[in-house]
Amino acid sequence: MTASDQPSATPDYTASAGVTAQRPMPAPAEVASEAQQNQLHFGVPPRRGPGLLVLGILGVVALAFVLLFVVVYVISAIGTDAFALGGVLAVVPLAVVFFTVRWIDRWEPEPRLAVVFAFLWGAGVAVLLALIAGAEIDNVIAALGGPGPGYEFFSAAIQAPIVEELGKALGILVIFWVARRHFDGPIDGLVYGAWVAGGFAFTENILYFGSELVSLEGGGAGLFPIFLVRGLMSPFAHVMFTACTGIALGFAARSTRASSRTGILVAGFALAIGLHALWNGALFFVNDFFGYYVIVQFPLFMVAIVIVIYLRKQEEKLTFDRLAEYASVGWFNRDEVAVLATARGRRQALVWAGQNNKRAAMQNYIQDATRLAFARQRIITGRDRISATTDEAVLLGAVVEARHVLTGAKHPLR
Repeated sequence: MTASDQPSATPDYTASAGVTAQRPMPAPAEVASEAQQNQLHFGVPPRRGPGLLVLGILGVVALAFVLLFVVVYVISAIGTDAFALGGVLAVVPLAVVFFTVRWIDRWEPEPRLAVVFAFLWGAGVAVLLALIAGAEIDNVIAALGGPGPGYEFFSAAIQAPIVEELGKALGILVIFWVARRHFDGPIDGLVYGAWVAGGFAFTENILYFGSELVSLEGGGAGLFPIFLVRGLMSPFAHVMFTACTGIALGFAARSTRASSRTGILVAGFALAIGLHALWNGALFFVNDFFGYYVIVQFPLFMVAIVIVIYLRKQEEKLTFDRLAEYASVGWFNRDEVAVLATARGRRQALVWAGQNNKRAAMQNYIQDATRLAFARQRIITGRDRISATTDEAVLLGAVVEARHVLTGAKHPLR
């Protein structure tokens, strides 16, 4: 947080979406001085009321009851022992998803309550919707004379992708509607989509593994292949499908035109269904699954990794650009922007903070500054502007207070 010369005023900034917005409000003289000299104490303004928190808790409780119903259904279908062992095996791919999504979400972490909501929706509501829709479709088919020769393909490659992706997409949309201030872009959509998909895959894996245990003939020889495919080779299959919808919704959230938002969301949802159908349907046409996996699915996973890395870089750039706007009117100095908005700067800041017993304060400073950048982005694009302006005022006070806590001692962060 080394002092530097105040940047000169710059013209109005223009968002990537093409919407011109005025620069942030200038910092008060004493705050601008603090940004350069790190001396001011600023009281923390009041936080928002508990309304959204209460709503989130009620939602999580309701989803927990839905999940309990699904658990009872699965246990009635495969038995307690198979459910328990299937659950242990299903933890393996879930753990892979958990640590990967946690890394993706590290730049601007989503609220834990929203993440839990996403997981419970996938594990409970999305599974329940798929079961209900499947039962209704089977009733219709039975009324029409029973399953024909193409029933298995229809069920796996058409019905399942549409029904399951729709059920998971509804969960992402609910989060977007209820917690829009925490849904700023494609990375947020990816994270929420991954948690919804991770929950769905967790319950589905328990059902698959448990069903295989119940139907085993020959001492468990058939369990390993299905665990290899679902647990080890494709833990990200559902995540990759549903992430398409989440990423699309994140891009749509930044669009200023309703027609563009709808088109982007429909395209993402269609891609999710298409990838899901490709994964399920290919098994009816390929004789060598492992060869197909190496030639088709593995490259798709590699492409997905490249996309995630690119989106992470874009999120970092957005943070830098928005905080630079605040620096231009005195809220930060340019050295602070480099600290708060780059991965290298954050690592150095946290090392210094750890050496001075201020790691928690530095983490709060980084988190509040990042949220401030994304609140600024919402203001620029005109999405949820009233809420974003309120967030901006709260977060500006929070970052000034955090700076005071951190500058009780002299500390170069460059």
